[in-house]
Amino acid sequence: MISSMNNHIKPETRLKKFLKPKKLKAFFKKAQPLLPENSLLCIYIGSTPVFCTDPSLYPFDKTIFTPIANATDEDLSIGVSLQNLEELSEKERNQIKAVLEFMSYSMAAHIESEKARRLLGEETLAKYRELALLHRSIVELNNSLRLKDVISALIQECRTSALPAEMGAVYLPEEDGFTIFDSFGAVDAGTFEKLVECPLFKDIIASLRGEILNDVKLDCRCGSKLCDNIRSLLIMPIPSPNLCEGVLILTSQCVNAFSAAHLKHVATLASVAGISISNAYNFESIRVLMDALLKALAEAIDARDPFTAGHSDRVAHLAVAFARLISLEDDKFHELCFTDEHLREIFYSGILHDIGKIGIKEEVLTKKTRLPKSMLDVIGMRMKLFGIHYQKEWEPDYKRLKQINLSLCPHQEDLDFIHTISEVKFKINGSSIHLLHPEERKCLLVRKGNLTSEERQEIERHPAESQRILEHIPFHDDLSQLLTIIGQHHERLDGSGYPEGIKGDDILIQSQILAIVDIYDAITQERHYKPATPQARALKILAEEAEEGKLNKSLVTFFIDNILQIEKGADSINLDRPVSPRFCKIPRNNLN
Repeated sequence: MISSMNNHIKPETRLKKFLKPKKLKAFFKKAQPLLPENSLLCIYIGSTPVFCTDPSLYPFDKTIFTPIANATDEDLSIGVSLQNLEELSEKERNQIKAVLEFMSYSMAAHIESEKARRLLGEETLAKYRELALLHRSIVELNNSLRLKDVISALIQECRTSALPAEMGAVYLPEEDGFTIFDSFGAVDAGTFEKLVECPLFKDIIASLRGEILNDVKLDCRCGSKLCDNIRSLLIMPIPSPNLCEGVLILTSQCVNAFSAAHLKHVATLASVAGISISNAYNFESIRVLMDALLKALAEAIDARDPFTAGHSDRVAHLAVAFARLISLEDDKFHELCFTDEHLREIFYSGILHDIGKIGIKEEVLTKKTRLPKSMLDVIGMRMKLFGIHYQKEWEPDYKRLKQINLSLCPHQEDLDFIHTISEVKFKINGSSIHLLHPEERKCLLVRKGNLTSEERQEIERHPAESQRILEHIPFHDDLSQLLTIIGQHHERLDGSGYPEGIKGDDILIQSQILAIVDIYDAITQERHYKPATPQARALKILAEEAEEGKLNKSLVTFFIDNILQIEKGADSINLDRPVSPRFCKIPRNNLN
């Protein structure tokens, strides 16, 4: 019977990994007939028997041993014990030794084969884990094109994986060197910032290879820079095809915390992160360029009229500040929550909401009176000619006409006066002359504002024109509602707006927000045809519009109640995406 003498087996022995009792039983069973009767066949670690053919016969004093050489790290041997060992002849003893040597050779070969099988299994498992890590990290690190999301995913992977690190940080290049972008654990900012000055940090950047220090006190390149709670350190550059995008540092309070497997694990993460960071930088570069181009386009439109210069930028900042404050208001607007992407979409909508005015005639866009001065001067010449011809006073009527020309809301008496003088005509040298031509009469009879119905229609088509112009730009999915927001910013809840006359819930909440801040900025700023309206009066106008059902009453009330905070927030908003200069350029051949 083959049995394991478990009371003698040490916990740290590795023998069980390579010699299983079931296989030893079969092996010993075949070998037993080759040995003298009542022989005790045993496997030994040192002088301690571990596996025996019959433990009940143990111990025997007389034993022949043969070592199982180079098989494991244990002092392993095989032996045969007999009570009458001394009575055996030399030939019988040599036969026993020959059997033991054959068994020793066979067992050593079996152990080596088992070691190779296990090593292959471990390598396969390690490769599987590496591929699993690669797959997981590719999914996590490429889940977003935002730089902070990529770095956050890298930090999270380092924090939650089987890495023995209590602290870690990612450094990104800036104009004045590398700075910490994100970290985990009880990171001492001062200590980690000093690492940038270490020769080790510079060596890693130059070689573009990771390194492990399992006792930082023994390395003169950084030991003096670190605090006492950092004993082991793993530092890894984050490469992309032609740049060093950053550096990842992991630390532990224990000596010898990191292994080559950890280094390989982190190198895999860093290689994926490098590509993701590069993609994020490139994407942000494109967005910064698009920001600049769109802002330049909006400023070009505003610049056509010096009185509207800066209007689009102010509306964009006010709208974002307004929406951001709404998101923080859980009681009144608990169903509304604007993400960073929503806020950026609102910002772009504000910047571009008047882009359609590029197609509006200059004289309509900048019109500040009912009739231009040149046309009014011609009317004055006719009235003077009429006065001279009929020897009548004409200056008072002309003066009144000029006042009406400046008026935004003329009285009925003024309109009647226009009707009266428009009927006056006289003859000179046989030619009939009207004091007012039909087109002049039409402009002067406008009851509100200074635009005729045709001119107002031209102005009111600018939201649709904005959509038409911008639909040719392939905006990112984050801006999927931008064209709708812009197209609806002059719509009103009661259907009285333009260009479509839609109403109620058909108008996006973002468009309703944009409408409120657009009105507010327009009436609080000076225009050709009016002075700036005081803030109190402007807020009252918004409240009146809300009472009439044109604007969202809840939003208007919230806007009025928080106007100072909104304006302060608008001044501090910065949605620009500064792109890191990513100095520290690495030649491509260093990445091979």
